[in-house]
Amino acid sequence: MENFKASGVYTKQAHVKIPEGFYEEEHGRKGFFGRVSQQYHEQRPTDWTHIVGDLKPRNLPPIFNEASLQNQFIKILYNNDCEVYLGTLTTSPETFFRNADHDEMFFIHEGEGRMETSYGHIPFEKGDYIIVPRGTTYKTYLTRPCKILKVESRSEFEEPTRGILGPNALYDQTAKFVPEAAVGSEQELDQYQVNIKHRGKITHVTYPFNPLDTVGWKGSLYPWKLSIYDYCPITSHRYHIPPSGHTTFVCQNFVICSFVARPLEHTSEGVLKVPFYHSNIDYDEILFYHQGNFFSRDNIDAGAITYHPQGINHGPHPKAFAKANEKEWTDEFAVMIDTRYPLDMTEEFSRLENKEYWKSWMVK
Repeated sequence: MENFKASGVYTKQAHVKIPEGFYEEEHGRKGFFGRVSQQYHEQRPTDWTHIVGDLKPRNLPPIFNEASLQNQFIKILYNNDCEVYLGTLTTSPETFFRNADHDEMFFIHEGEGRMETSYGHIPFEKGDYIIVPRGTTYKTYLTRPCKILKVESRSEFEEPTRGILGPNALYDQTAKFVPEAAVGSEQELDQYQVNIKHRGKITHVTYPFNPLDTVGWKGSLYPWKLSIYDYCPITSHRYHIPPSGHTTFVCQNFVICSFVARPLEHTSEGVLKVPFYHSNIDYDEILFYHQGNFFSRDNIDAGAITYHPQGINHGPHPKAFAKANEKEWTDEFAVMIDTRYPLDMTEEFSRLENKEYWKSWMVK
């Protein structure tokens, strides 16, 4: 049994009926999965006036129109466990691809098409997560230009345990799309090139036949997809569910969560509707804003990214509290990536970021 203690001002239930004039901050370990305490402040934990050093909240505005993203992916954040990319595809790639370094997750922000793989074909559209195991050969065919968030992982993308919620919580198992065996559609070429990524370098392998020639398969390892619009969030009218309750994929040392449209908590119950101030000292947090009205943030548009490194407080902007009391639903959709170990920013991130973002909590 945990040895819980309390002292001074505190509430009977975390995130509920916070005394007027006080601000609650959650101080947690292991992201939102470990031991945790709530602290009650007379000042907002984000009411800073200066931040000198690297430990700042970061923001990457929508950059899909940048020349460096056209028909390719650029890496923006990375560590030893994962690499995060943004990319825009306006034409179908000319070659087949196989990643020998990482498992891959593609989130389709905009566009549609199909991914032909060695297991069969996967049609995709806006809002789809596509999981591609390491070593899978595939080629993408577009019917509409695509804007994509991609995560490469040194470990597998696994589903979270449901526990007492049962196997159909979060999304029904039939909502998952698994391809049926099918050979590649291109059959009239003289040669077919597969680009294989290994240790960060590309090896080009040429075949006189379409390498997607599998006529059947069986087993427990295969690509699959899930739509963020099929995700069913855990909700409570009396308690603000922490982000860990929205976990969609679990990898070694990081998780991916889906925030989707949902009814907000009841004002009459005194429940905090916006994300609480928190200091997850063990995890970095990335948020990719997909669509909707992101009422917990000012001036954040679809396609933007926020990055909050471990050790600096973060939480809603001051105006969000007033906005939340007027709302009964949130219509926002976002993808969160929480990493156990610190992330490094690439030069492209530093070049394109909004360097004034850390000031956005300062009351004007």
